Amino acid sequence: MNQPAPEKIKPSDEVVLANVRAALAEDVGSGDITAALIPAADTARARVITRENGVLCGRAWVDRVFTELDPSITLEWQAEDGDTIGAGDPLFTVSGPARGLLTGERSALNFLQLLSGTATICQRYASLVKGTGVRLLDTRKTIPGLRIAQKYAVSCGGCYNHRIGLYDAFLIKENHIHAAGGIARAVQAARQFAPGKPVEVEVENLDELEQALAARCDRVMLDNFSLAQMASAVALSAGRVELEASGNVTAETLRPIAETGVDYISIGALTKDCKALDLSMRLL
Repeated sequence: MNQPAPEKIKPSDEVVLANVRAALAEDVGSGDITAALIPAADTARARVITRENGVLCGRAWVDRVFTELDPSITLEWQAEDGDTIGAGDPLFTVSGPARGLLTGERSALNFLQLLSGTATICQRYASLVKGTGVRLLDTRKTIPGLRIAQKYAVSCGGCYNHRIGLYDAFLIKENHIHAAGGIARAVQAARQFAPGKPVEVEVENLDELEQALAARCDRVMLDNFSLAQMASAVALSAGRVELEASGNVTAETLRPIAETGVDYISIGALTKDCKALDLSMRLL
């Protein structure tokens, strides 16, 4: 079964600019004293390559880093976000004042290596469930300040986005249920508080699943269910509600979980455990 391509969160110019300005503030501070050793009038050209196979992501952040430092700097890209890249492939060349190129190198590559690393692990996980019809979801376990960036990278790698934050969908978990006085009361309160917002309930056993079904929520998260329990949950729900598996998901358990028939699998590792792609910039 083929799934449609994930709809990409489109990071606004304001989000990218805020990310970049924060990165430059912490890196450049009062000024790049090493780049100041280069005569101000000198120009240079550099190429960035990848030393590893992966998926490219982060062009907007790289572009903005160099634009913020010096609008006269130009970039020529050899790949698009979402493209598969191989070790040794050139990604882009950058030309302009040498000081600006050297000052922007680390911040630009930090964005590109992190977001490409996120997209790369997502592509790997997505490939493990190909043909099952399940959708792999990210979580809110993201690097502070870079949530939109990482969620964009998730979609570039072929996985899907869960809620963005605490404001765009309800996720009623154990403590919420306890504080609200039960699943039914929590769901009812959610419908009254924000009609139209998606309502998801986390359950820990089949009895709680039955309560969630009776409360008519939109999605149920099966928290740390065994494979047998997931299969039972799929049979019990009979398509009345979307089911999302969560907890202790690894590359080894991913396919068996998908084959139980759940609709979604949420994986914190997509954004919190990613390994940055190895990139290199050299002057030409």
